Amino acid sequence: MGDGRFLRYAIIVVLLLLAASVAQPYVSRLLLSDTAPRLVAARGNLSEAEQSVTALFEQVSPSVVQVVGRQGGGNPFSEENGGVQSGTGFVWDGAGNIVTNNHVVSGTTDVVVRLATGVAVAADIVGTAPNYDLAVVRLRNSQTIPRPVAVGSSGDLKVGQYAFAIGNPFGLDQTLTFGVISALHRRLPTSSGHQISDVIQTDAAVNPGNSGGPLLDSSGRVVGVNTAIISPSGSSAGIGFAIPIDVVNRVVPQLIRDGRVPTPGIGIVAVSEQTATRLGVDGIPILRTIPGSPAERAGLRGVDRRTGTLGDIIVSANNKPVQRLSDLTGELDEAGIGHDVTLGIVRNSRRETASVAVVDIGQSQLGE
Repeated sequence: MGDGRFLRYAIIVVLLLLAASVAQPYVSRLLLSDTAPRLVAARGNLSEAEQSVTALFEQVSPSVVQVVGRQGGGNPFSEENGGVQSGTGFVWDGAGNIVTNNHVVSGTTDVVVRLATGVAVAADIVGTAPNYDLAVVRLRNSQTIPRPVAVGSSGDLKVGQYAFAIGNPFGLDQTLTFGVISALHRRLPTSSGHQISDVIQTDAAVNPGNSGGPLLDSSGRVVGVNTAIISPSGSSAGIGFAIPIDVVNRVVPQLIRDGRVPTPGIGIVAVSEQTATRLGVDGIPILRTIPGSPAERAGLRGVDRRTGTLGDIIVSANNKPVQRLSDLTGELDEAGIGHDVTLGIVRNSRRETASVAVVDIGQSQLGE
């Protein structure tokens, strides 16, 4: 009898334990579930680094805008209209001038700027500089102008220093990303065939829609204008490029004043780089000179069309070696319109020099 009673008790205990195990989740949910809002835990102080980044964003972001343009008229913000292109810009001055990329507004007939407040303001294109991929648009309503951004210098940037980008990637406005200055003195080709020198490379995430936005240093000063990326996928791969602010600070005032930027040149058409490489030529072979140009007046010679013999090959400008046309245009930019440049040329295997005037080939309708 004793053994049977013990067995029954043991079975009852086991069943109770099994029942408790099965019921435990339900009991826990009933007794431990919070049916009221949780108490908010006190936040610790932001680190010094976090405070500086948040302060930078709060300082600069009100001056960063979205620039939207439409080709062929209509409402740029209407999804029913095609030909819409958008990017980023930032307030340059108290007159409502906005700096952005040329490729953001190129070919558009209507431009609208969306401010950080969400207000959309119509804008007019003041000037474009395709050679530098820069443009200026001006707000029509001068009563809604945020404060201008602080302008720094790109001449004293160091590889490794922090860099911050604020923009509208994929239309997501007021987006902050940061990284470092990855490299300096890059060259960046533009749609006009010109190459911008001393371009800044950064790993701060830059995506489509960031174009025209500011690249900032840790003080919140603009040191570059984000303009391009290298990416097999089309989105950020950690290689972005920005036009140096020293170039922007030279070009933008001219766009505001004149609507265009002079194009320094001497009036030559160069043999293509591919052809020069195929011929094993070290330098810039002249294909032909433009009639009436400084190059023609200086006696520079192009290819002899009857025999196909090479003419002059430019190998230096103001005692600096040049190997590509972009090297020469960089030296012409530095020399400036109205000044002479001393070219080192190879003619009939002999080294010679020639002094050539630098002119505005855009205004004089000469072409290189």
